[in-house]
Amino acid sequence: MSISVCVFDAYGTLLDVAAAARKAAAEPGRETLASAWPLLADTWRAKQLQYTWIRAITGEHADFWQVTQEALDYGLEAHGLAGDGHRERLLQLYWELEAFPDAEETLTALKKGGMKTAILSNGSRDMLQAAVDSAGIGDRLDAILSVDEVGVFKPNRKVYDLVGQHFDVRPDEVAFVSSNGWDVAAATGYGFHTIWANRAGDPVDRLPWRPTEIATNLRGAQAVIEDWEIAA
Repeated sequence: MSISVCVFDAYGTLLDVAAAARKAAAEPGRETLASAWPLLADTWRAKQLQYTWIRAITGEHADFWQVTQEALDYGLEAHGLAGDGHRERLLQLYWELEAFPDAEETLTALKKGGMKTAILSNGSRDMLQAAVDSAGIGDRLDAILSVDEVGVFKPNRKVYDLVGQHFDVRPDEVAFVSSNGWDVAAATGYGFHTIWANRAGDPVDRLPWRPTEIATNLRGAQAVIEDWEIAA
């Protein structure tokens, strides 16, 4: 296969979505968050995804920042943290998410190999730009593609269409990497060559499509893409 573009999901794939809660919990005066932050981070992320799916299905689109705030409000209440003064700090830190340790080196290696690289994300343009700038990976990306351009969240096919529209490539010329099993499944169904960066070692989702390949991290995904290029 001939791959010319490698596209990454952002949140949870390149960017560590747990970093906001983890960093806030380590700050002085946030003792109530210190022991609960892993549960909060998990709930925040789960609700964030669930809300995007429901909005995609019903056609009730909203900016990803609104969805992120609503998901956090649910998580804070669910874990008895509402009203403890954590909300604004957590939201601020979400604009400054850290990249996973292997993100920068993976993007760098792919770029050096002649690959075009991009983000395809549910995130709004301004959120993504801020996070990419904070993580220091912007110069390793050829494009940041946001659902803002189509007004619907993944896994709607209009989102995956953005890659071909921007780079003028067919789906079979695209490698798509995500840590979200449902995202990889939908992208496989769309026609991308997919790699699931399965850091947690989760089972494969029971959906009509499976990932083309599975890796444990981004370096593993990079190795798969390089093998595909060698075999082409």
